[in-house]
Amino acid sequence: MRPPAPATSSATRQPADRPLLELLRCEGPLEIGDLTTALGVTATAVRQRLTRVVEAGLVAREQVANDRPQRGRPRYAYRLTAAGRETAGDNFRDLATVLWDEIRSIREPAIRRGLLGRIGKALAARCSDQVGGETPRQRLQSVAGLLQQRDISCQVEFDAGSGSLPVLVTHSCPYPELAEHDRGVCAAERLMLEDLVGVPVRLADCRLDGGDCCRFVAGRAAEAATGEPEKPRPAMVQRAL
Repeated sequence: MRPPAPATSSATRQPADRPLLELLRCEGPLEIGDLTTALGVTATAVRQRLTRVVEAGLVAREQVANDRPQRGRPRYAYRLTAAGRETAGDNFRDLATVLWDEIRSIREPAIRRGLLGRIGKALAARCSDQVGGETPRQRLQSVAGLLQQRDISCQVEFDAGSGSLPVLVTHSCPYPELAEHDRGVCAAERLMLEDLVGVPVRLADCRLDGGDCCRFVAGRAAEAATGEPEKPRPAMVQRAL
């Protein structure tokens, strides 16, 4: 799971918004008239794009100072926010693949497993303060909400066998290229969920095995499958609630 971020993904995937963002990146702050001229579109089209990117937190509006007495409507200029400046492209996939290859190259199994565990805990630490709830189901629903904010299709259901254990069902993978490259990513994600939910988690089904979704079962079914006793709630999770 990627680190938390403002709800910017839907706006940055709008092809029409990218030229506007790049123009503000290079020449901003700019007013609507400047944007209309530079982009070669109508003022209405510019306003529609600005509405999307402002609501997404990528662009901020500020009133233009004027020494002369103002008449009519106030003038506004638009500039990129800190989140907007971070949308210059997704250049992390190649780096992530290279780093993951280095992890796979570690020959000692114990060292490799320990590193996967540390990665899972580090991922959990980055979003633990956004996970709430007192029960595994509530915490798993909170995690699902974070994934949904990043356009990961998922929901929480109940295990068909026990009828009571919560299951995180994901229909899209947060790391599709890495997961197909190496299934160790699935292990790191499972360990991350264990830290966030506070109970053992088992990957019951995986899309890499031909299924239509991945199913992470949280609770004593995972304990029975692994032979490990249920873990106490991590202090990190307790602090987050």
